[in-house]
Amino acid sequence: MNSVVSLVLREISKQNKSSVIIAVDGRCAAGKTYLASRIKEAINCNVIHMDHFFLRPKQRTSERFREPGGNVDYERFTEEVLKPLKQGKAFSYKKFDCKCMSLTSDIHIEPSKVTIVEGTYSCHPAMWDYYDYRVFLDIDPKTQMERILTRNGREAAEVFRNRWIPLEEIYFSFYNIRERCDNSFVMKE
Repeated sequence: MNSVVSLVLREISKQNKSSVIIAVDGRCAAGKTYLASRIKEAINCNVIHMDHFFLRPKQRTSERFREPGGNVDYERFTEEVLKPLKQGKAFSYKKFDCKCMSLTSDIHIEPSKVTIVEGTYSCHPAMWDYYDYRVFLDIDPKTQMERILTRNGREAAEVFRNRWIPLEEIYFSFYNIRERCDNSFVMKE
């Protein structure tokens, strides 16, 4: 992981802009949140989680779930996060909580030189052009399921295996996410 952190930090330092927005996409349990937290420790940047933008109940239609990458609220993310980031403004958004299936607490973001958007679907084509640098994290299926089982428990792991992972795979393949990213890494640690 240290080598990945170092490489991403080098790429960030090459960006010749007043603010840089980075997407860290990839398979669930590949280490996206961990990578973002390690970068934040190194350079004190903003980290925004795509998990805060899953669909609200009224948006969860079969039509929406058939859309590759459709199980994230990329419209709300674009309006509430990406547009203000590009304008260099402070902003707030409401976090979606999967346990209570509603928008909950406000999260306030102040402008920063670097903002990392981490989570599967962060490289959705509707948001692609807002980013200055894009990273894809991969993981082998066996390690992925071991991590999900440890992190989420047996019942949730089955939901991931049967529902969320297949939706992710459709999104990755349909939009060639890994191939389009600036860098991709297979996480082994």
